[in-house]
Parts: sequence; structure tokens; C-alpha cells
Amino acid sequence: MKVRKAVITAAARGERLYPVADTIQKAMLPVIDIDGLHKPVIQAIAEEAFLSGIEEICVVCAPGDGERYINAFTSLRDNLVKSYKSVDWAREEAEKIDHLISRVQFTEQLEPLGYGHAVYCARDFVNNEPFLLLLGDYLYVSNLMTKRCAAQLIELATQENCSVSAVNPTIEHQIGRYGTLTGKHLPNMSGVYQIEKIIEKPSLSVAELELQTSGLRVGYYLCFFGMHVFTPTVFDLLEKQMAQQTTNILLTPTLQALADSEKYLALEVKGNRYDLSGRQGLLRAQVALGLAGVAHDETLTSMVELLAEANTRKAQLTQ
Repeated sequence: MKVRKAVITAAARGERLYPVADTIQKAMLPVIDIDGLHKPVIQAIAEEAFLSGIEEICVVCAPGDGERYINAFTSLRDNLVKSYKSVDWAREEAEKIDHLISRVQFTEQLEPLGYGHAVYCARDFVNNEPFLLLLGDYLYVSNLMTKRCAAQLIELATQENCSVSAVNPTIEHQIGRYGTLTGKHLPNMSGVYQIEKIIEKPSLSVAELELQTSGLRVGYYLCFFGMHVFTPTVFDLLEKQMAQQTTNILLTPTLQALADSEKYLALEVKGNRYDLSGRQGLLRAQVALGLAGVAHDETLTSMVELLAEANTRKAQLTQ
């Protein structure tokens, strides 16, 4: 199968990023990406998809946000062109924004009915094709020089012709933050599992009983990475769930139904995900992007200087 479409969910208002997300969409918060360019978070996520072979993107957003995104990106592009006419980085960034505007469309989630419902809102855009699903408040950093996290996932989904979710082995005290799963390791395929059971944000006691996976280090579980490739079957299963439940429609029950009905794999992606809505999430993501990209030396120097300053202050306070 060929995966040429992506969906980015960005409808949540971002309460954990108050007060800034009360003023602008959290996906428009700025970061310095791996390429060294300043850009909004949503653009960095979209470029993760484009650089992995995706041709078209649908952003699922809150009512009215689609027009705001387009206006914001158009304004950014125009300012770059007018204010930095002969500067190479500005020209490069303006070209990337033009490419984004030409390849993205927006679908509104009219009511906050849950993450599963947000995904379902992109059904018409997907149009019965397999698709890549990304979160609008996660940034992804690959450990491979030549292959993005999304590219790793798409490669396996294409090879195996099935849905694949990215996972990371996660220490037990963090599993209450993520969807967690278990399954059978596939022979001769490193880090690939046939998914058997999924529980959304389980307690440790439940995980110990039901979600331990053979081959992982003690105290670690397979948790969702915030990135999936799905066959269009997921929409049929979401529709069935929505017929039975009208509010707080989660994606996890549908994914369990997917695992029960067809081949559905998990891949340990070689990389890390950074939840921007978490405590110090934006800071951690920015440091990771800096260390992984062209600004590595500058980022490392800044970190060393900050640590030295912190140690100096601590020493002065204890005198």
C-alpha cells in the first residue's frame, strides 16, 4: 500500500499551556527546528510528514482555527519576503511555508467530543486510503541521521500492508500518561510486535497483570509514541463506537477492535517524542531539536553555560 496522506489533530485548546495557549493556538508556538530555522510547531510536524513521503495533510482543528492558521502562515511568509529579501534562511523558510499552504487543508471538529471523534472528522479527506496520524502537540526527533520517525513507520506499514503504531519502551512510573499495549514479538523483525491488548493510561497494577511484554527490560512497557499509520478500517470501527457513545469518544477502544479484526503491528521507533503540553515539554523539545540538528554546538554550549551559572548561584547561596 502507498501512504500519501497525513492527518494532524490540533483541535484541543491546550489548557496545560495556559496562558499562552489562551491567546494563540498552541500549535503556532515557535521552535527552532533541526534545520536551524524558526517555525511554528505545526509546521515542524507537517515537515516531519512531508520529509517522510507524505503529499497531502489535513489538520483537524477547533472551529474558526483553520482560517486563523492560513492567515498566520500567509502573514509569516509575506513578512519574510518583505523584511529579509536577500537573506538565504528567510527565502528558504518562505518556500517551506508556501509548500505547506499548498498541501494542507483544515477540517473543523465542531464539538470537543474526544480524540477518536477528532480523528473521524478527517474521514472525507482520507477518502478510503491508508494515512499517517500525528499529534499536533508532539514533536518527534529521530535517532537515525537519514530516516525520520514517520518514515520508519511508513516503511513498515508499506512492507507489511497493514496498520502500524509507533511505540517506545517506557519506564513504569510514566505509563499512566500513555496508551499502553502488549503483543507478540515477530521473529526476525527487530522491535516489531503483533498487537494483542491495549489499555488507555493504565495503572501500574493493571499493567503488571495484563500488559507485560516478553523481551523488554524489567519495569518497562510499550507505550504509544503519538504516531500511527492506519488503514481506512479505523473509520468504520470509529463509526460503530460513535453509534453507541455520543461523548468522550476515545481512540483506544477502536484500536483494540482493530487489533481484534485485522493485522495490526507496533514498531519500536528509533527516536523520541516530546509532549509540548507536559510540564517543561516545550523546553525539553527545543533542547532535543537543537542537539539533533545544525545548532548542536550552539545548543550544547548554551546548556553548559546555564549549568555553570546555576552551580555558581548555588555556591553563592550556600556561602
